[in-house]
Amino acid sequence: MIHEHSAPDGVDVTVPNPARVYDYALGGKNNYAVDREAAEKVFAAAPEMRAMARQNRWFLGRAVRFLAESGVRQFLDIGSGLPTQQNVHEVARETLPDARVVYVDHDPVVAAHGEALLADGRNAAFVRGDLRAPEEILAHPEVERLIDFREPVALLLVAILHFIPEEERPLELVERLAAPLAPGSHIVVSHVTSEFSPVEVGRLVALSARAGAPWVARDRAGVLAFFDGFEPVEPGLVTAPEWRPTVAREVDREKMFVYAGVGRKP
Repeated sequence: MIHEHSAPDGVDVTVPNPARVYDYALGGKNNYAVDREAAEKVFAAAPEMRAMARQNRWFLGRAVRFLAESGVRQFLDIGSGLPTQQNVHEVARETLPDARVVYVDHDPVVAAHGEALLADGRNAAFVRGDLRAPEEILAHPEVERLIDFREPVALLLVAILHFIPEEERPLELVERLAAPLAPGSHIVVSHVTSEFSPVEVGRLVALSARAGAPWVARDRAGVLAFFDGFEPVEPGLVTAPEWRPTVAREVDREKMFVYAGVGRKP
């Protein structure tokens, strides 16, 4: 039996929240019965969703660990969702105890949870901000407090850009976020693709659209465009499980849903 924990002030635990559903998919604890019920309905209709979530999260952990081991001490996580299983500041601090992390998300429910989870404020903060307003994120007091743009920064855009349609000019948004980054900074991107599993991903895109969170599943060239101005870090843009796996295993491309990569600013 799962024992419910108290919710932050202002959070309605009778309505499912996508970030808490994602947390449940990852085996996290920051979710409630309503989220678990919603998640199980999604998984029943689209079992691939659980695999997609885990492919993405495991890539994020490996990328953050690689960057921390490379000496990057600052992380700006845009569209972060909840700080959940093996979150960015926990992974980074395994290597660099003084790593600084700012999580950014526009969802007020996510912000309420995130602020409560990071209440101690020790080199980590959660702020409410929208990828569609880059300058507001960059000028936020908590970003200015924790992120020194004169030094290398890891800009994390993990599982967020597929929510930005072409008419909202996602490439320009990324350029504006990357503009102040110092040489030696990195960009980390993961993005849904339908190249390997068009039928399954098409069904997931339709399901998400009906749920009010439409995606754009881009091909390899479309995802690679987000790395303009950055040098690819080996192995380049690949499916999420193929990016520096900790255990070598054969990849079934028909079950791959996410492209992932890391780039370095020269």
